[in-house]
Amino acid sequence: MPMTDYQRLSPEEEDRMVESEFRGLLAAYLASNHRKKVEIIERAYRFAKAAHKGVRRRSGEPYILHPIAVAKIVISELGLGSTSICAALLHDVVEDTEFTREDIEANFGTKIADIVEGLTKISGGIFGDKASLQAQNFRKLLLSMSTDIRVVLIKMADRLHNMRTLGSMRPEKQFKIAGETLYVYAPLAHRLGLFKIKSELEDLAFRYEHPQKYADIMAKISESESHRHEIVEQFVAPVRAKLDAAGFKYEIKARVKSAYSIYTKMEHKKIPFEEIYDIYAVRVIFENDDDEKERVRCWEIYTFFSDGHKVHPDRLRDWTSVPKANGYRALHLTAMGPDGKWIEVQIRSRKMDEIAELGYAAHWKYKTGDTDDDTELDKWMNTIKDILANPEPNAMDFLDTIKLNLFSSEIYVFTPRGDLKVLPTGSTVLDLAFEIHSELGSHCIAGKINHRLVPLNHPLGSGDQVEIITSGTQTPKREWMDFCQSAKARNCIRTILRKDPEALRSHGRKLFEEFLKREEITLTNGLMKRLLGSYRLETPDDLYRMLASDEISLSPARLKIADQKRVSLMRRLLRNPFASKKPADFEPVDEPEVMPVDRKKTYILHPDDKEPNYRLDTCCSPIPGDDVLGFIDNDEHVVVHKVSCPKAMMLKTGYGSRLVATEWGGRAERFLGRIRLEGIDRLGVLEDISSVLSKKLGVDVRSLTIDTLNEVFSCEMTIRVDNTETLDYIISSLKKIKGVKSARRIS
Repeated sequence: MPMTDYQRLSPEEEDRMVESEFRGLLAAYLASNHRKKVEIIERAYRFAKAAHKGVRRRSGEPYILHPIAVAKIVISELGLGSTSICAALLHDVVEDTEFTREDIEANFGTKIADIVEGLTKISGGIFGDKASLQAQNFRKLLLSMSTDIRVVLIKMADRLHNMRTLGSMRPEKQFKIAGETLYVYAPLAHRLGLFKIKSELEDLAFRYEHPQKYADIMAKISESESHRHEIVEQFVAPVRAKLDAAGFKYEIKARVKSAYSIYTKMEHKKIPFEEIYDIYAVRVIFENDDDEKERVRCWEIYTFFSDGHKVHPDRLRDWTSVPKANGYRALHLTAMGPDGKWIEVQIRSRKMDEIAELGYAAHWKYKTGDTDDDTELDKWMNTIKDILANPEPNAMDFLDTIKLNLFSSEIYVFTPRGDLKVLPTGSTVLDLAFEIHSELGSHCIAGKINHRLVPLNHPLGSGDQVEIITSGTQTPKREWMDFCQSAKARNCIRTILRKDPEALRSHGRKLFEEFLKREEITLTNGLMKRLLGSYRLETPDDLYRMLASDEISLSPARLKIADQKRVSLMRRLLRNPFASKKPADFEPVDEPEVMPVDRKKTYILHPDDKEPNYRLDTCCSPIPGDDVLGFIDNDEHVVVHKVSCPKAMMLKTGYGSRLVATEWGGRAERFLGRIRLEGIDRLGVLEDISSVLSKKLGVDVRSLTIDTLNEVFSCEMTIRVDNTETLDYIISSLKKIKGVKSARRIS
């Protein structure tokens, strides 16, 4: 409820409301299959309530409602027991109150105290405001997983509730938390098999980052609901009859693709909502009392669909025999629906369904010494430990390396001996070599796939049998980083390269020269001397080595260096994001005083001013109408990015304190938009395109290229526009030209 509603409640009414919420938590626990340990949960609640007495959240609600809500998610959505519920109720006590870990241990035992301590170490989000803290906080999160997976599961519940109540935060905080959620928490949830939580986290983040697009997609999903229900019922009717005749106990669910999944597919394939064929799917869940017959029964149900429907030959996915790395097991097929559109079908037993929805929360375990072979979770954690053993000096590189292991798309390949290896989609021969052993990877020169010789950067496909070919004289090269997909391979290569100073210097020099050329900067002895002085470095080689090791980074802004401003601009050329000390040996330069940006208020962008009050970064080239955010650089200038820009994702994650919410406050025909057309080639098509642009629409065309191949043409153009509405109107006009089959905006 809004803050004003909480203010209207008397202390007695507020206390009754809190007690009611706790009774709801207890009811959910008592309805579960766990052993009933109500007394310790009651004590944990009373302890937390007293500890947080008088404290309120930003929304105005009593703070204790947050731990209660997290505990509800822990029992109702993750299915965990009393230990996890107590830890969830107490998870903020050590951080936010005067109580210590020893107090928790004395009252509730070592196990609960260990979990609370693990949660306290990774409190305040995975990332701090300083880049140097990011990697360390994330390492703590990952290390806590190897000690007790419940730490991360409760952290997921905590993040989910924070996302559900994100509306009470300021816009720039919403961007930071939503960006952090998409960058790490959602992929981590998927890796742990927490499908429901992963989907909700993505949708909530999408809702705050792109509110209008979220609303549009949800409206279209709602509009098509009745038609969708009718189609699904027609589709499953003959299958129901066969399931009943075969004696199956089952349920059939219709699942709608999440708004975020629809949005990402629309963006990736550049297609409208109406052209996405797998917006809805059907899930068949059957009861099974014999594990040995589980897989056979999945395939039996498959025949019920294949006998009565046309099945897509390339969309069969069998995860019943080889599960995904997060434990997911199911049989997927795609069949033609009655309206001529493809419908995905997921076939699962009840046990498969529970694991699919709850992931490792459904079957987590502890290291007791009497376990069987390593589970997929253990194998994944071993990989994480390998990465943690060789920490990255650069925080964002470390996070990117870990993220490679969070992606859920995998391929399955075999060694010559028949051993199965699971790798990220897009992995190469080199990734497999490092997956087997770091020495094998270091000396890899090529591979044989199904007895065919291929280079070490050749991509692998599921089912390939791969032999690694090595040479004693081979050593890792810097360019290997460009075609490795697995975190283990990239980490090994980076570690080895750091031990080769000449390779580092050479790569750093190349980076520096490319930057100077791109920014049209002429390097002079004086300029290099001042640059070295700003870092307290002795030689250019020291600078190159720091560049190659990612200890300093090139400025993303396009710099034009005039003689009179050379010193001040070069100070911004290369530096750590939070460096604040002014080098003593810099010459003083008169610069206009820049007023600090008020980060608590929405910053209005004025493109119609003679000198706009912002800068556009070239990585995404936003135009008025795009969802954008502002990043405040070291000189208090607002640099504007699209919210969905990969670089903006990094900024939201690593530098949340430097974000400011932005809003377009005008329009001006000074923005460049790019359009790609595709269609059937014919005589005069270029003339028609030019006529529509120049005569009918009066568009300022900055560039236009057209290529033809056989009977098909593709055309790309850059035009000046004032906002996205104008760009959309131009695109819709181009689509009406005879022969044009598609027209879309490109980055």
